[in-house]
Amino acid sequence: MLYELLLIGLTVGFMSGLFGIGGGALLVPALMYLGFSIKYAIGISVMQMVFSSIFGSYLNLKKGTFSIKDGLVLGIGGFLGAQGSGFLINYLSSMTLSNIFVFSICLSILKFFKSSSQSDKPEIKSKVLLFSIGVFVGLIAISVGIGGGLFLTPILVGFLNYDIKKAVSMSLFFIVFSSVSGIISISQFSYIDYRVGMIVGISSLFGVFLGIKSSYKIDEKNHKALLLGLYIVILIMTINKLYF
Repeated sequence: MLYELLLIGLTVGFMSGLFGIGGGALLVPALMYLGFSIKYAIGISVMQMVFSSIFGSYLNLKKGTFSIKDGLVLGIGGFLGAQGSGFLINYLSSMTLSNIFVFSICLSILKFFKSSSQSDKPEIKSKVLLFSIGVFVGLIAISVGIGGGLFLTPILVGFLNYDIKKAVSMSLFFIVFSSVSGIISISQFSYIDYRVGMIVGISSLFGVFLGIKSSYKIDEKNHKALLLGLYIVILIMTINKLYF
């Protein structure tokens, strides 16, 4: 299983860097295919996000692709929201968590499909709104094993008029806060396999580097099309594993 975990980590890291996601939407179904229960898959996924999001955000900050002030407001909200994730994981059934996971991806696909990759409207930068979005996304996303990028990028692009490049970078930075908070919360309920999490997390760093370098070379329209395609693939994988 070691080689499978290393390959999964590399792939998930690449997706994190390229699309600004924590990677859980891909990692959770992959770990379930390897035999992990959804609750342990979520715990391992959140641990991997700590590695990929910190390294990826460092690279994006060096490139200057997002506003650190807006990112901090979102991130602090996400940290507080994710503190409730351990409670939800412990008290909701696996099927309920799975249904929330599938519904969330469907909603993201629908909203993202309708939004423009490069808005001509001014960005909405209300600190109260950004903080509230961070709390909500942190709570729900970490509870289903994803960092929040799948939710946050469509919200930033579709509702707050961010262009997709900035939204992707902001989402990855947000995941630093939500994943660290999620680790603190979930570890209290013993749903983290630290050995597997380290293997996947460390191998994901190489993928993150390649993913971010690739993202700088793709235009906004193609970037959106690739992200939308990823959402659809993840949705099909998850539905197939859970219901068939």
